[in-house]
Amino acid sequence: MLTQATQTGSSLTISVTRIEGGVLVSLRGRLTIDSSPELRNQLLAVLYGKTLERLVIDLSEVPYVDISGVATLLETLRIARSRKTGLQLKGLHDRPRYLLEVTGLLSLFETSDIGVPSIRGAQ
Repeated sequence: MLTQATQTGSSLTISVTRIEGGVLVSLRGRLTIDSSPELRNQLLAVLYGKTLERLVIDLSEVPYVDISGVATLLETLRIARSRKTGLQLKGLHDRPRYLLEVTGLLSLFETSDIGVPSIRGAQ
């Protein structure tokens, strides 16, 4: 297993790990207009590198995503689909999940959130 970590200023750490059949990208911190360009660069490098069966983005340690982060995830989904690569969001919870739910975008993504409750209806 090979892991590469990148720090984007002080707001987001990106770890890229090769897994069986694909790549796991683990994020820790805030996904904002300041950190999304580096995440985009990392994700594009992964998708346009070696052919992948799947790409998993772990958002379990991401408490905040702004609209530029959502745009980065949507672009990644578009490219993954065009390259026949499965894309899964893992650990999506709290505000990031709510943002995708209220915008109607959550249904576009495959998610793996076992044990992570939705905040829909919690207010």
